Amino acid sequence: MDPVIVGIISVIVLIIIFLLRMPVGFAMALVGVIGFSLFVTPEAGMNILARDFFDTFSSYSLTVIPMFTLMGCIAAESGMSLRLYDAGYVLFSRFRGGLALATIMGCAGFAAINGSTSATAAAMGKVCLPEMKRYKYDDSLATSVVAAAGTLGIMIPPSTIFIVYGILTEQSIGKLFVAGILPGLLIAVVLMATVALLVWRKPWIAPSAESSTFGEKMRALAGVTEMLILFGFVILGLFFGWFSPTQAGGAGVAGAILIGLATRQLTWSGFLNAFKDTVRVTAMVMVIVAGATVFGHFIAITRIPMMLSAWVGALPFPPMLIMGVIIIIYMIGGCFMDSLALITLTIPIFYPVVMNLGIDPIWFGVIIVLVTEIGVITPPVGLNVYVIHGVAGDVPLETIFKGVLPFVLALSIAAVILLLFPQIVTFLPSMAHY
Repeated sequence: MDPVIVGIISVIVLIIIFLLRMPVGFAMALVGVIGFSLFVTPEAGMNILARDFFDTFSSYSLTVIPMFTLMGCIAAESGMSLRLYDAGYVLFSRFRGGLALATIMGCAGFAAINGSTSATAAAMGKVCLPEMKRYKYDDSLATSVVAAAGTLGIMIPPSTIFIVYGILTEQSIGKLFVAGILPGLLIAVVLMATVALLVWRKPWIAPSAESSTFGEKMRALAGVTEMLILFGFVILGLFFGWFSPTQAGGAGVAGAILIGLATRQLTWSGFLNAFKDTVRVTAMVMVIVAGATVFGHFIAITRIPMMLSAWVGALPFPPMLIMGVIIIIYMIGGCFMDSLALITLTIPIFYPVVMNLGIDPIWFGVIIVLVTEIGVITPPVGLNVYVIHGVAGDVPLETIFKGVLPFVLALSIAAVILLLFPQIVTFLPSMAHY
């Protein structure tokens, strides 16, 4: 059978297996090893499976994943998410919809010490939703703003998606982290503007809370200082080339532990919980990367990436139009698949196309992360919506999905801005020393 046809059938089978809830990493490894065995030999298929899994789990570059994950987990156990939200609440409390604005600020801050969209949504949801419910916020706005703001977890560094993208494409993880700073701030501003517009049109969905005094504002800002110190230390170290991404993660862990001990918020049980969560998340990500590597080797021998790249390169269309098509594919795929699974599945196919078009790989990585952010709040498989549904409990899924629609539009507008002004992404990496 034609290798291209086999490759297309394999991708379809893989998507079906995803929908059947088989773990992503195992599904990709299974389809990859079977396909490789069909085209070469069963022995070669088993050898590639064993080699790829061994290389992945023994890779030094992948140690950046447990380091940054542990930093985020320790920060969460130290109560940083609560203090970030408190600071946002005090700053924005006098505005209508101030709690929703504080939620976005808190998620942006927590994203700077945590690399997961679902973890950001879950941690901030536990803090923010009870407060918004107490002040009688509309359920749709309260839940949707946490789900949407939680997407900042994979844009503002450190980001697990950036790490995986950098490893799969052999791009600098440090430059990817730096590239995500300005787009992350842009997205936070766009989300805040969306909240302001919503409460202006429908004032009853978000009442005003009481104003705070100057002293209360200063005390709340003190709670943000620790996050700024930790984030600044890690990111500035990467920016100026003081240490590698893995070393930055280790420094971040040490900083998070010191802050937790200094504030007396990090308990022994919290410390152990942070390690347990880190092991679980790291194992999941590394299995996905290993499975994606096996599947990538199979896709390579089908010659689909090369043929697709040659076909796209021959199209009489400008690169940005072709990028628009790729973005639409990612947006559709994000409706049905987890963001990490989508990245690992499609990068071996689309990355050669992007390189053939002469597009900056760092810029492409940021755009893809932004598009997958849209996917995690888009039905029917909006992961963040399901996370918030689990936290909120009594709010129906359809209410949350209805509420996130304005934020889907807002993120789409942010994507268009980055398409029109790529300098927002490339400016800081061009100045970085790493």
